[in-house]
Amino acid sequence: MSAVGDFSKTDITVDLNGFVATVEIQRPPHNYFNQAMVTAIADAYEFLARETDCRVIILASEGKSFCAGSSVVTTGQLTTEEQQTVSSGTTAGRNHIYEQGARMMQGEIPVIAAIQGAAIGGGLGLALTADFRVAVPKARFSANFARLGFHHGFGLTVTLPALVGNQAAMNLLLTGRRVKADEALALGMCDEVVDPVDLRTETRALADEISLSGPLSVRAIRRTMRRGLVERFRTAVDHEQVEQEWLKQTTDFREGINAAAARRDPEFRGK
Repeated sequence: MSAVGDFSKTDITVDLNGFVATVEIQRPPHNYFNQAMVTAIADAYEFLARETDCRVIILASEGKSFCAGSSVVTTGQLTTEEQQTVSSGTTAGRNHIYEQGARMMQGEIPVIAAIQGAAIGGGLGLALTADFRVAVPKARFSANFARLGFHHGFGLTVTLPALVGNQAAMNLLLTGRRVKADEALALGMCDEVVDPVDLRTETRALADEISLSGPLSVRAIRRTMRRGLVERFRTAVDHEQVEQEWLKQTTDFREGINAAAARRDPEFRGK
């Protein structure tokens, strides 16, 4: 396995072994996302498609969580960048953090996410941009936005119902509950549940199997299967931003993030 591209100043590493590349997030222990991180991932996908013989990408992360979303749930505060993220409105949509998700969606190389821990909020959105998800039993999935008095983002309006159906998606979005790996498998949120020590091996096995197929046909099939999906994703995040913008100004939102940071149940007042 050898490093490819110049990602030394980012929070990711990119390594190529044969026809399979591993893009690894390195912001442990929880790999909270930010604009720079998701931009680097999207850049890596485009670099691998353009400059290498890569046929499959594994998206992995170092640490306890795959990606626990925003750090707001532990600090109770939005960072300056997060404030800008939820204040950008649709006019800045094409520069929004979620636009990087659209760049990931439109890539031509299949992506398999190796989920070793929690995929929460925007972290779930990131995981669902992949084509497949291989998880361990202790993995947890949650679209926890409503529990923060907020609106979901990262294109979950499109990606979540596509996997689990509209009815189950509504349940997960409105409750914000955490889903264990076995339920996620039954719902279709992940494709395999494997022993933790086998996660990278099993993910690599699936990647190797895909890499045996004709690379041009694989890219063509991914384009066909995702036809229209990127456009719907972009439309969705534009609307998600509008809803996030006004909700950010509410008392309920402040209560939601304070409660999450204090690990207590929120007391929402509808204000």
